[in-house]
Amino acid sequence: MPELTRRRALGAAASALAGLAVADLVVAGPSRADASAPKASDPAAFDEVFLGRRIQGAAASHNGGHHGGGHHGGGYRVRIDGDELHVMRNADGTWISVVNHYETFATPRAVARAAVRELQGADLVPLVLA
Repeated sequence: MPELTRRRALGAAASALAGLAVADLVVAGPSRADASAPKASDPAAFDEVFLGRRIQGAAASHNGGHHGGGHHGGGYRVRIDGDELHVMRNADGTWISVVNHYETFATPRAVARAAVRELQGADLVPLVLA
């Protein structure tokens, strides 16, 4: 048996930690962020009446402008009663809006529904970005 040196002890410890890290990834599976991230580049379009409000969502046309290109929304536009709800896509694939800026949602439809609930019948005031 070779002599135990500090270098061999550290090497063995590093190998053991690496093995545990790989085992943890295999057992844990994908992270929550990976599981909630949409698989398609653009979520499915929708057009429905929710709590008496018409909500719509679809891929935005890319004309180079802020609103036409969906700057933060990755080319996706959401409307409530015809007024645009500014939505943003996070790096982990979740969505937020100016109405629910600190609460994340899995889809733009979920963002629109949450905004309708939060507005409680109030009109959506258009967001003007300079």
